Amino acid sequence: MSETAETTGWTGAEQMEVLTFELNGELFALEAVAVQEIMDLAPETVVPGAGAFAGAVINFRGKVIPLSDLRVAFAMERGEPTIDSRIVVIEIDLDGEPTLVGLRTDKVHEVTTLARADAEAPPSVGMRWRPEFIQCLVKRDGEFIVVPALQTLFNQQHDARSPVASATRH
Repeated sequence: MSETAETTGWTGAEQMEVLTFELNGELFALEAVAVQEIMDLAPETVVPGAGAFAGAVINFRGKVIPLSDLRVAFAMERGEPTIDSRIVVIEIDLDGEPTLVGLRTDKVHEVTTLARADAEAPPSVGMRWRPEFIQCLVKRDGEFIVVPALQTLFNQQHDARSPVASATRH
């Protein structure tokens, strides 16, 4: 295994099945195994005092879950929802417990397979985003797909102890 493959977080597998989605014209991917459901937009309840990263909650199958906006972590402008906007519900580990979280997206594209051989660690210079928030970049058809380091993103936000994060375990 090359050093680049080791630093991207792809352990043991030559390929990773992912769900691709768009934020502000950038293509992102999440490991498909973490995805619980793709929903149409749902009514949101803003949580007073919560940070912008997870400042609202939604009802997901009778449970209240935080609604997170990756644009905040990546310092992107928040656009208006469109007919293509979706919420991707994922399960992520917070403090050793599986936690459901909704992610706002501009558009969900497809479930596809990415090859580890096409993955590269983010460059340490020239990135407009914090490199620790990116697990890897994957080259496909002349473009880059950003695989965010969700665990790092959510741990950093969770460590801030927002009221949303601490009340949403399942």
